[in-house]
Amino acid sequence: MNSKVRIALTKGRIESKAVELLDRIGYDTSELKNKGRRLILSIPNEDIEVVLAKAADVITYVEHGVCDIGVVGKDTIMEHGGKFFEVLDLGFGRCKFALAGKKGGSFYDGYGVKTVATKYPAVTRAFFESKGMDVDIVKIEGSVELAPLVGLSDGIVDIVETGTTLKENGLDVFEDVAPISARLIVNTVSMKLKQERVSEIVRLIKENCDDKNN
Repeated sequence: MNSKVRIALTKGRIESKAVELLDRIGYDTSELKNKGRRLILSIPNEDIEVVLAKAADVITYVEHGVCDIGVVGKDTIMEHGGKFFEVLDLGFGRCKFALAGKKGGSFYDGYGVKTVATKYPAVTRAFFESKGMDVDIVKIEGSVELAPLVGLSDGIVDIVETGTTLKENGLDVFEDVAPISARLIVNTVSMKLKQERVSEIVRLIKENCDDKNN
């Protein structure tokens, strides 16, 4: 096992907020801010490496133990699952999963099986199963807002931050599905074998994160 503590960050907006958090702790984040095309970076004067990855890969790296700690959105955790400890709500990257459809419509009208388009089939399936509803789920890779507009689906389940994209495409939120924010996850073995150092980093993150109520 690598003697350093390796932290996987989700590239993009969560990455920039996570770097701000590491700044607040007092870590030297100069390499992270001037990373170029590098994907593995060091924090000077600390036994910490930072790995930059796509969200789903953050979970994979932490689950398989090549990274000890990860910062990833709750949306990815809900969709992909995995064996790790989810230890902290970091309080940034807040948005929600929502059920949406054509403005003025009603998703639950009628008796036929509804079709739902989404990038998140596992989340969607779990939501409707909790309601005891059987729905047809269509996996979409691109702009899921198109699906109800072209008649592919009765509604969509997607991540909503401000709702602007929905409104611009004539869609409305029908119902909130689940809140989302960035979470801190830890490899189950690292929590034992690197317990002292990992616990110290988690404590520092907890003391400096946006959500002080955790």
